[in-house]
Amino acid sequence: MVSHPLFYQLVLLTLMWLFLMLYGLWPSEPMATRLPTPEPLMPLRHRSKEPKPFMGLTHQPHCEACEQGVESRREPPCAPPPPLVSTRGRRRHVDTSHHFCPDPACRYGGWLGLGNIRSNGHPSGGPWRQLYCSRCQGYFLETQGTIFHGKRVVPEKLVWAVGALAEGLGIRAVARVFEVDPNTVLHWLIEAADHAAAFSQYFLHDLRVTQVQLDELFALLSAVKAGEVSETEAIQRLSRSPQWVWAAIDPVSKVLLALDVGDRTLAMAQRLVHQVVQVLAPDCVPLFLTDGFKEYTMALLSHFGQWVQPSRWQTTGPAPKPRWRPLPQLLYAQVIKTVRRRRLIRVRAHVVFGTLEAVQQGLAAHGWQINTAFIERVNLSMRQHVAAVGRRVSTLCKGEEGLRQQLALYQTY
Repeated sequence: MVSHPLFYQLVLLTLMWLFLMLYGLWPSEPMATRLPTPEPLMPLRHRSKEPKPFMGLTHQPHCEACEQGVESRREPPCAPPPPLVSTRGRRRHVDTSHHFCPDPACRYGGWLGLGNIRSNGHPSGGPWRQLYCSRCQGYFLETQGTIFHGKRVVPEKLVWAVGALAEGLGIRAVARVFEVDPNTVLHWLIEAADHAAAFSQYFLHDLRVTQVQLDELFALLSAVKAGEVSETEAIQRLSRSPQWVWAAIDPVSKVLLALDVGDRTLAMAQRLVHQVVQVLAPDCVPLFLTDGFKEYTMALLSHFGQWVQPSRWQTTGPAPKPRWRPLPQLLYAQVIKTVRRRRLIRVRAHVVFGTLEAVQQGLAAHGWQINTAFIERVNLSMRQHVAAVGRRVSTLCKGEEGLRQQLALYQTY
């Protein structure tokens, strides 16, 4: 039989153990009223607005036009031949100083005002005068090398028709207005575009500009089936294929520096920047302003870059590899637009090459800020003057070559 003191001790130990278990399991406070331990507030990190330094590339960006050696710069002409002075006959009254011999084999061919050109009458009573080169003894009309050569149409009519094309009328509309065949108008357009492209290439060179704005304009081309093609290719040609019109302008003088047609790719950005470089002076590095298209960065870097040897960070180990970095005088800024549901909600400027102070200083001379308003205005003018890129019109070009011809006429006009 268990003694009473031992029994009381066991009961007391059991009760104490039970109280300890209940105290551990029962919460001292409700969870809802328990306050969390306050954590220290971290200071907000403000992103620096200063552009990060460009570390450079380990290879020079690829430009197909540069590698092919496509150069539009004119070679310096050789010394002109001595001028010819006529000592026979009476004094000439017809000024021929603005004409030259078109024969490439003639020594005096291509030279103006050397006295080798003589004027004759009008063959068969035509409106154009016949000219004679006393050096090679060749005869040619004064319209040689122009769009009037071999045409029986009235010159004023041809000029007005080409002007109507440059003002935005379609080929068929011009044909109806001037009562000629549409194929004739197309032939006039092709010849005028060739002369306009040659004119632009001759006069646009060694330019010194302070700013260049670049942009691309969306256009539609109605492609047609030509020859025997596969079913997939025929569907693609018969449908409207999107193209982009690339443009570059000097916002100060409003001169169109380059126009091109192609897809919205890096290769086309390289080609447009290459054309701009060809018309600029060799040591001219202007301020470039574009939209947020990222391919412009690589295109500008490939044409306005140089190899730079980085400095050592450690005294031992291999030397760092050379880096392809932009020229110190290159300034490039982007205008990035945010559009939601076809509405412009934000416009911000981003400096890619150079500093914000340098870019603003270059624009302060004209009281401007970072913008692409001038090239955007050119896009609207282009849609009004080039029938092939208008909106909701039936005058779309069927091919890329036709669009190039209308753009060449618009650029010179």
